[in-house]
Amino acid sequence: MAAAGGEGPAQAEGEGATGGFTSLPAQEEEPGRGQLFDTVVDAFLEKLVAAGSYQRFANCYHRFYKLQPEMTRSIYDQFISQLQTSIQEEIREIKKEGNLEDLFASMDRIVEEAKNREQPAWRPSGIPEEDLHSAMVPYLLKHQTYLRRALKEKEEENRKLAEAVLAGRERISEMQQQIQNRKQTWQAISKEQRELILTFQEPE
Repeated sequence: MAAAGGEGPAQAEGEGATGGFTSLPAQEEEPGRGQLFDTVVDAFLEKLVAAGSYQRFANCYHRFYKLQPEMTRSIYDQFISQLQTSIQEEIREIKKEGNLEDLFASMDRIVEEAKNREQPAWRPSGIPEEDLHSAMVPYLLKHQTYLRRALKEKEEENRKLAEAVLAGRERISEMQQQIQNRKQTWQAISKEQRELILTFQEPE
């Protein structure tokens, strides 16, 4: 009787309402494909920022950095912020247009259903060539369009990134030209002032 009483609480914790054991907490906490996708995107942004570090940016525009270090830092911060925001907006738009959230959820449901399935949905016929053909060809055809679309999206993303980098360089070039123009103007004014002073200092 004592042994039975000792097993009661442990059994109550491990069993569900119907008397069977529930799934393990580790399985319930597994991230879904939507979360994995977001994690991959965050990792990509982190690597992108690391690859385009401020030190590399300053080295690329060394002369301008020497003249205007604070402005160089400000431009870099704005560029990185706008780049991250642009990428995040593009990814959100892609997820919305491709209905990826629902697709990820559907894939998660399919995987969970497969785990609970007692019998496999597909059985080999005994002829390896036919089994391979029947299993692989539909899968490859199904994902062919997806891969092409993903490639097109990646190419478009790279194009926009290149345009953003080019726009940043053009802005830097314009600012360098403005600084040069101001420098020349200041030099001309200084020259005129010196000439004017010399005129008043001529011997009587």
